[in-house]
Amino acid sequence: MELSKSLLRLSGTEPQRLRALAVILPYVARYRGRAFAAIGALVAAAMVTLAFPLAIRGMIDVGFSDADAGFVNRSFLTLIVLAGALALASSCRYYLVMTIGERIVADLRRDVFAHLMRLSPAFFDKVHSGEIISRLTADTTQIKSAVGASASTALRNLVLFVGATIMMVVTSPRLSGLILMVIPAIVLPIVAFGRRVRRNSRLAQDRLADASAYAAEGVGGVRTIQAYTLEGVADSRFASLIETSFAAARRATASRALLTAFAIFLVFASVVAVLWWGAHSVLAGTMSAGLLGQFLLYSVFAAGALGELSQVWGEVSQAAGATERIAELLATKPRIARPLRPQPLPTPTRGEIIFDNVHFNYDAPGSPVLRGVSLNIRPGERVAIVGPSGAGKSTLFSLLMRYYDTVAGNIQIDGVDIRQADPAAIRKVIGFVSQDPAIFALTAEENIRFGNLDADQAAVRAAAIAAYADPFITALPNGYDTTIGERGVTLSGGQRQRLAIARAILKEAPILLLDEATSSLDAESETMVQEALETLMHGRTTLVIAHRLATIKSADRIIVMDEGRIVEEGTHQSLVARGGLYARLAELQFHDNGAFMEAPSRAASV
Repeated sequence: MELSKSLLRLSGTEPQRLRALAVILPYVARYRGRAFAAIGALVAAAMVTLAFPLAIRGMIDVGFSDADAGFVNRSFLTLIVLAGALALASSCRYYLVMTIGERIVADLRRDVFAHLMRLSPAFFDKVHSGEIISRLTADTTQIKSAVGASASTALRNLVLFVGATIMMVVTSPRLSGLILMVIPAIVLPIVAFGRRVRRNSRLAQDRLADASAYAAEGVGGVRTIQAYTLEGVADSRFASLIETSFAAARRATASRALLTAFAIFLVFASVVAVLWWGAHSVLAGTMSAGLLGQFLLYSVFAAGALGELSQVWGEVSQAAGATERIAELLATKPRIARPLRPQPLPTPTRGEIIFDNVHFNYDAPGSPVLRGVSLNIRPGERVAIVGPSGAGKSTLFSLLMRYYDTVAGNIQIDGVDIRQADPAAIRKVIGFVSQDPAIFALTAEENIRFGNLDADQAAVRAAAIAAYADPFITALPNGYDTTIGERGVTLSGGQRQRLAIARAILKEAPILLLDEATSSLDAESETMVQEALETLMHGRTTLVIAHRLATIKSADRIIVMDEGRIVEEGTHQSLVARGGLYARLAELQFHDNGAFMEAPSRAASV
């Protein structure tokens, strides 16, 4: 599914065509002083350009006919001065307009990224990250071209066209009337062609986004592709997407080429026809040669400006397609939003958690993920959650952190319905360690400091020591200042997990969520990290999605889930004695039931 369709469905908006360019106006308004200066330089350059034909007319009608060498010298000196003024005004115009374009696009990229960071996970469930990156980079680059070079060219040629047209009328109203009669026949087809260019440009940008999305997936999963020797299949798939993108871009370029050719031919053909009429007027003695030369230059200026405007119109149409895509993204509202008057959590947070008859289902079709889950967790209690895959364990964590809202029922922290609280306030009191922790292409210290950006180096090191991460970090080439590869590819699974645990230790949150936090560790690392987790869990309300019994043997309660319901609850011994789902799952992972009963720390639940 194309990202554009997904966003339109989410935002409930229709494409606004060129109106989408209005998204840029607030950014231009931020730099109105520089924009006015650019317009001033632009007008000055246009006025100087329009002064050239006046000087040339004087030379033709006066200088040459009277053979006045002094007048000719003064005329040429005037032209040199005008050339210098034109060069200065043009350079100022170019610098101001281009820097405004760069600044606006930098602000736009920043705002789009900030908006993305605040969208609900439900949005990212539906769209490819590669397509989003395409909007953030390729589309904004297209906008930069329009706001910078294209805007500068458009404004310069618009002023030049208007000024040249006025001077044409002043020079010869009769010849000007003939040209002005032709302009509607030129402009209307340009506008019609522009619509076609805009449609084809939008299609080309969508196809490029598809290719970018696949490329991002391929780069991220290159090890899997190589493991299954699917390099050729990936190459063919990407090549097919690139060819589709090229075909769409070629159609867009062909539309622009036709638009440009059509406009240039009509403009200059009309100028030639009018000049033919003027040449006969000179022969008849009703117009001087200098006056015709002046009119000729103004008509060339006007025709050239109109031809340039036709090309810029194509670029603006392309930019409109890109801006439309950005506008759709910015129009997408987060499903999880901060209430107008959020209810604060008690300070200090005790960590009492209540799931009250919670029902939930993702947007994807299928059976409900949670069905009437009710669970009371006391402050400081350790609760393990086990169950087969798809039972709804991780969904409980996602709802508690308010990545999603319940369909029915409610969740409370210390008596506050989390839907009435600020989501940021909820997440600040929760420490989270996932099965596949996010490690960023930053230094080891910076990755740990995600838990508390204000922590000093001593606190970071203490957290790493508590998580048994200090030995491998200090062994890195630059120790804590070593930059870790993207997604932590230079580290082992156990090392990435210990970094994430150090991050959670540094956060010191009163509520702790462990989603199979020791699943990637070997036996030795698991023993060390389990000791760190014991320290981390002390005095905190802790929910553990269990993979190994070593993680849950000290739990106050074990909750067993199946098909979105809580089906069993109790201690390890009582659940094994009951012989229900918990006992069956444990026996499947550790076949010798007697050994399982005697060595629960080695056995595993799910």
